[in-house]
Amino acid sequence: MGLLDRIATRRLDADALPALSAPADEPIFATKALRKFLASLTSREMPVLLDLGPVVGSNVSFFGEQLGCKIFVEDIFADVDRHVREGRLDELPAFLARRFPQADGEVDGILCWDVIDHLERAAAQALAGQLTRVLRPDGALLGFFGTAQPREARYTKYIIVDEVNLKHRAYPAARGRQTILLNRDIIRLFPGLRVSDSFLLQNNLREILFRKGS
Repeated sequence: MGLLDRIATRRLDADALPALSAPADEPIFATKALRKFLASLTSREMPVLLDLGPVVGSNVSFFGEQLGCKIFVEDIFADVDRHVREGRLDELPAFLARRFPQADGEVDGILCWDVIDHLERAAAQALAGQLTRVLRPDGALLGFFGTAQPREARYTKYIIVDEVNLKHRAYPAARGRQTILLNRDIIRLFPGLRVSDSFLLQNNLREILFRKGS
């Protein structure tokens, strides 16, 4: 199966893939949840993944090789930026509530990254509701949540090195993180999911792996 057969996206910028080649001096951080996320999907034949970040060609290749999966890339960070630039942030919750064309229970795994950190409560609730809807029973959602406010407005591309390491690449954002969420607030966003694993890392990130009840 070729790269183009493994990725499905409604808005894929063809110039994005070469631009995401990683400089050699980018910091590498450990991830404890990615391996568990992968393990939760290995029993599925050609699982369907939903990636909420920008297109990263090496990530698409990694998941294709590991899982032989189909990937939908829906760049929610770009949606947030567009709403900020156009002065339409108040419309973001309604936009997210109708953002995903996937049917109920169509997706086996979701890479949420840290997009929730950049949303206000109403938008975060709308997004969480849609992610819960499209996730199949016993499906997995991997989310990252900051525990410290960064000094500048920026997003992070998470570039997979292997099952236990990620490169973090900062790039400009129209808005920074909003209020840092406590554990109980994160869990309340996803009432239809349960926490399978949670890890507090030294780089001020909390990794949470959610599972949907069967």
